Amino acid sequence: MKVMGIVGWSGSGKTSLLVELLPILCGMGLKVSTMKHAHHRFDVDKPGKDSFRHREAGASEVLVVTSSRWVLMHESREEPEPSIEALIERMTPVDLLLIEGFKTHHHPKLEIHRESEGKPLLYPGDPEIVAVASDTKLPGQTIPQLDLNDPAAIARFILNHTGLEPRKGTDVAL
Repeated sequence: MKVMGIVGWSGSGKTSLLVELLPILCGMGLKVSTMKHAHHRFDVDKPGKDSFRHREAGASEVLVVTSSRWVLMHESREEPEPSIEALIERMTPVDLLLIEGFKTHHHPKLEIHRESEGKPLLYPGDPEIVAVASDTKLPGQTIPQLDLNDPAAIARFILNHTGLEPRKGTDVAL
């Protein structure tokens, strides 16, 4: 399973780019999964639902299954946040795993940068960042620079960097 991270400051457009990349990469016949790191508490469940009640009653894990999807909720309780490696091991293998966030972890990353946000570039301090996608030309950069407004070109870069190729029979030109 190939891995590519999408990193940047909050508000830079990581999620927006990711949702533009997914149909392009899937249209190439690739199986793609995503992982997102959140810095705040969140819940995919709702109070009053049976699964919520199971967790509140002390279940370590609750698996909810329908004919169209399933979700496994794991309660960390007093456990530390699991490592990214442990999380990846729990995922079904696919061609490409896109990871949003986890910017301090060691894996290849594409930095999303918007000059209008006024934040510094991350790549000078992170050798794992292999390219920067920006909405403006950034002079003097020493790594590949991609146009943030051209998700097809970014998808091609990801394929080239990871060594993946579109599946035969897909109508996508690189």
